[in-house]
Amino acid sequence: MRSAVLAIVLLSAPPALAQACDPNYGMACVPVASDVDCAGGSGNGPAYVRGPVSVVGRDIYKLDRDKDGYGCEPPGWTPASLRTGG
Repeated sequence: MRSAVLAIVLLSAPPALAQACDPNYGMACVPVASDVDCAGGSGNGPAYVRGPVSVVGRDIYKLDRDKDGYGCEPPGWTPASLRTGG
């Protein structure tokens, strides 16, 4: 009986582990954390996001350095890449 109860507890645990995404950003899940930096950049985290991401609210993590509405853009990426699938 004890193992059956333990199995039920384990099955109910994953929702608590789900990552929350910051509603200020789109195109990728920017985690809710004390600080988020672009993966592969010079930031020190503690959380990272691989972009590009769109800024749809306040850029609270300052991911959009050039203020074009997108952050963490890979080299050579432009908003026009969205239309061409790049």
